[in-house]
Amino acid sequence: MADVLTSDPAARRSDALRGFGFAFSAYFLWGLLPFFMKAVAHIPAVEIVAHRIVWSVPLAGLVLLALGRTGDVKAAFRSPRTLLMAALTASVITINWGVYVWAISVDRTVETALGYYINPLLSIALAAVFLGEKLTRTQLAAVGLAAVAVTILTVDAGGLPWVSLVLALAFAIYGFLRKTLPIGPSQGFFLEVLMLAVPALFYILWLESTGQGHFRPSEPWDIALLLACGPITAVPLLLYSFGAKLLRYSTIGIMQYIAPTMIFIIAVFVFAEPFDTVRALAFVLIWTGLALYTWSMFRESRREKAEAASALR
Repeated sequence: MADVLTSDPAARRSDALRGFGFAFSAYFLWGLLPFFMKAVAHIPAVEIVAHRIVWSVPLAGLVLLALGRTGDVKAAFRSPRTLLMAALTASVITINWGVYVWAISVDRTVETALGYYINPLLSIALAAVFLGEKLTRTQLAAVGLAAVAVTILTVDAGGLPWVSLVLALAFAIYGFLRKTLPIGPSQGFFLEVLMLAVPALFYILWLESTGQGHFRPSEPWDIALLLACGPITAVPLLLYSFGAKLLRYSTIGIMQYIAPTMIFIIAVFVFAEPFDTVRALAFVLIWTGLALYTWSMFRESRREKAEAASALR
């Protein structure tokens, strides 16, 4: 990323440091998100998602204005293919948001942490299936351990751990499709929430007109929480976008474990959700798989560096 954008070592270090700050802030905020979701647990998940969408639009728009990238969005509106892909990615991330909000409200936070641990392993499996990327033996072993963990949880619960799988699959598909969207991360996020804002706004207005909504003067605390949905959604995602541009993919790959680790700790030690032997075994398998995956990424990164250095000689 940034280290290939400039040959100046000092500039590379500066970019990497700024990128780390952006990315760490994003993952740290995502890790704290369960506390906010518990605060709004009395509000239906669909209503929360609608407010996340609507109040993200002005903030994302202001960022685009500040960056001077509004022209990219105008160009996107002239491309039917871009609009179709944005509508698809927007739909997928909405599913992810909805399941996440609902799961925390019904004390299934541990399952959300598991889902985000599975996500990177599922992403490399999708890349192998749909992009033809060859997996190393180490990566195959990592994916296999995740599959074993899901099987154990399925047998123990008498059914698939659907919360974890839906979160992991939706986010993996979102990342996979997002790569095909010919627009930058900030512009893409604005386009997604802008397209979703119309149905979301109509839904909010319908809730309020029928007395089912929570955005009413008699509940100022609820109004404050719902207004906060915008920055809580947009800020970490934008910080992540800036950080990803300045960091190596391998660095981002390691940092993505920050949020689910925080979520896991909060779920078990703050929310006191059950964590029995079977779940512990499943998590150990996932963590082992992630360790193998991480080691594989570092090894690949070192190999690429060595090849690049050799080519310069």
